Amino acid sequence: MRAQPSIADPFRDLDVIDSRAPRFNQTVVGLGSLIAILTGWWPILAALALQLGVGLRFGRRYCLPCLAYFKLIQPRFGEGPIEDSRPPRFANQIGVTVLTAASLAYVAGLQWLGIGLGGLVATLALLAATTGFCAGCELYRLGARLQGIRGRRLDRIDPSDVDLGSPRARETVVSFGHPLCTDCQQLEAEVRASGRRLVTVDVRSQRDLARKYGIALVPTAVVVTPDGWVTTRLAG
Repeated sequence: MRAQPSIADPFRDLDVIDSRAPRFNQTVVGLGSLIAILTGWWPILAALALQLGVGLRFGRRYCLPCLAYFKLIQPRFGEGPIEDSRPPRFANQIGVTVLTAASLAYVAGLQWLGIGLGGLVATLALLAATTGFCAGCELYRLGARLQGIRGRRLDRIDPSDVDLGSPRARETVVSFGHPLCTDCQQLEAEVRASGRRLVTVDVRSQRDLARKYGIALVPTAVVVTPDGWVTTRLAG
């Protein structure tokens, strides 16, 4: 039985991704790295690094695990929750770096270092695949939060950018999100259900505002006074 059509096109809606796709990719990378260090056939590590790098540089159509997931698995089992694609992309960049270093260590005769680096990739990738905890994704999220704190870009939102209501209006929740993002939709539904005033900013169509306020992760939501001052950060 064929699953329902996907909401997000995997090859056009690049700002987001089916959350199951990175876990499938992590399974491939984790198992491949484990086989490489157990058998000593280190070129597998180099091949994994090359494949990740090609996918990052040229897109999902050139990523073999991505094609396998989106062409074979997703059509059969359906689309998973849709999430921001930047955290898993950053995790892949780390994977390329560590796998390349492991391969070079083997070439240089530093087998113990190659085993250590390859084992690190295998452990973290399989942990992410089985539990959903992605260390590279968490590093991205932490960096995004720290960058926002340093930049102080969300201390205030200009009322000319977003409709914050009249000066006498109550506080407004401003949510920066993507229309296909599952967490964004859930957050906005919860805000509406609570009776609070909500203004949404679509980062896909309003990229200028996303850049202006340094939105590095969706959903990002803040509580804002009528004159634009941020009082509480709800997400992001």
